[in-house]
Amino acid sequence: MSQKSYDGSATVYLIPTPIGNMEDITIRALHTLESVDVIFSEDTRVTSLLLKHYSIHKKLISSHQYNEGKNGIKLLTYLKEGKMVGIVSDRGTPVISDPGYELAQIAIENGYNVVGLPGPTALIPALITSGIAPQPFLFYGFLNSKDGKRKKELENLKNIGATLIFYEAPHRIHKTVSDMLKILGNRRISISREISKKYEEIYRETLENISGQLIDIKGEIVIIVEGNFQGEMHDNLTIIEHINFFLKSGMTVKDAIKQVAHERGLPKNEVYQEYHRGD
Repeated sequence: MSQKSYDGSATVYLIPTPIGNMEDITIRALHTLESVDVIFSEDTRVTSLLLKHYSIHKKLISSHQYNEGKNGIKLLTYLKEGKMVGIVSDRGTPVISDPGYELAQIAIENGYNVVGLPGPTALIPALITSGIAPQPFLFYGFLNSKDGKRKKELENLKNIGATLIFYEAPHRIHKTVSDMLKILGNRRISISREISKKYEEIYRETLENISGQLIDIKGEIVIIVEGNFQGEMHDNLTIIEHINFFLKSGMTVKDAIKQVAHERGLPKNEVYQEYHRGD
């Protein structure tokens, strides 16, 4: 079934909102917030602050992970009346590790227009500033909070030849990084926190070396981890070329030699001698 986004019929708009800096909102998003009849909001208090900042006054309906499914009847009631409905999460783009999916699905299943606006999301700024290959990438979202399930998820991801992107909570970051090192091996990692906010920070290291830098880390966190490209490297690169690949990415010679030895299953001393043979 095709959909026309601008045919004037009842429509659900998925509206991205700032993840930190209030200026990170599109003109189109502001116009849409002004034009919809009602807004389903993850947290009405957070959304109220945004609307107040831009002098927008709208009816808000609380819609979060615990009541989103039940809100489907309310949503359909508005749409049947020909209303325009907005959906926002606290920050960023609805549906992406945030509420909104169930309401969008209900609208689609009932034949209503669903329009997604481009706009803020934390994963893209974190990816493009990570220094790690930007594509292909796999956005995973949050790993499971339970140790056993989290480790199983990482096991399922360890052979994927794509940059891996995760969201994580500050109180779990050390366990998560530790599990990644044990299961994924010593890959390059970038951790961004508080993107677009006053205390925004980016940590770029290897999994083996990053834990010591994450003392009392706070805020909203995005983790970027290098994918498993071992097969490609073994087929196409000499040992020296393999080491140079990591040197260009910012690794020290010591870490690059260690990483190449790990990926090729060779003794570090053998890789060290091969590299310095070319000096």
